Amino acid sequence: MKIAVLGSGQWGSALAQVLIDAGNAVVLWGRSQEVIDEINAKHTNNAYLAQHLLPEQISATCDIRQALGGANLIVLAIPSQALRQSLETWKGLISPDIPIVSSLKGIEISTQLRMSEVIGQVLGRDGSTISALTGPNLALEVILRQPAGAVSASTNQGLADMTAKTFSTPYFRVYTSNDVIGCELASAAKNVIAIAVGMSIGMGFGENTQALVITRGLNELTRLAVARGALPLTFVGLAGVGDLLATCGSPLSRNRTFGEALGRSGSVEQAMKAISSTAEGVTSAQAVVELAHLVGIEAPIMEAVCDVVTSKISPQQAFVNLMKIQTGAEIDHV
Repeated sequence: MKIAVLGSGQWGSALAQVLIDAGNAVVLWGRSQEVIDEINAKHTNNAYLAQHLLPEQISATCDIRQALGGANLIVLAIPSQALRQSLETWKGLISPDIPIVSSLKGIEISTQLRMSEVIGQVLGRDGSTISALTGPNLALEVILRQPAGAVSASTNQGLADMTAKTFSTPYFRVYTSNDVIGCELASAAKNVIAIAVGMSIGMGFGENTQALVITRGLNELTRLAVARGALPLTFVGLAGVGDLLATCGSPLSRNRTFGEALGRSGSVEQAMKAISSTAEGVTSAQAVVELAHLVGIEAPIMEAVCDVVTSKISPQQAFVNLMKIQTGAEIDHV
């Protein structure tokens, strides 16, 4: 199978390796000619993956026509806020029948749409040809071929199964789900929670604080997603608590790293300089909070992060405010 992986950053490169290891032919597309030339000549992507050697079978290009030509599957690995504009540019080259796998973890700021919804809207297709790949997948661990699990979510079970098989390797295990709403909302909201965890670490707080933020954050994102039509059990799986734990718990997480720098400095600008690539939680925070408000869900942790990244309050004030919230029953029993 020929697969076009669109996005030559850290995650796109890691997915290209997984797909090669799973026995596929891969063309990796990127905007930077320098990065593409390096991948083809040296089989490295030093800007994102240090000196890690990528499979020699990966063919890289800046020519989107070359990448899409003859492809049986498209994998999207670009920044979530660039998705709409990119698809508008490419849609004349994308066959309406070719399946698309979205590995993007975000919510579109201007519309509060999930990534699969943006794909469907721009390309004029329903969800039966779109799947979402998510889970606790830190690129710098996947690239080392350390054991990892993921979830392929689609309203089309056949496509979910095909995606799982296409990405499955001895070190990358893929499960399936039909809860696209839950998987996509969890993947976006967990980035916001990870920023809060990072802020607590940057401010010098310990494990108790981290556990509080992670657990109450999981509560928030679960209630939000269920109110939007997700299945509750999704959030005890890889797409929910699995992804949340990896993103909040690892120093490899860009969102946690951003939060740490923000907690130490109190400056969004300085925190941005601490990471070399996009922290999706920064751009998604406002959209996630707006989604919660649309369905009447209170999300104090995500609201606090949104206020901090928009420079309305300091990280210190955010935690003061959170600790003033009135407590009640921890879990609502139906």
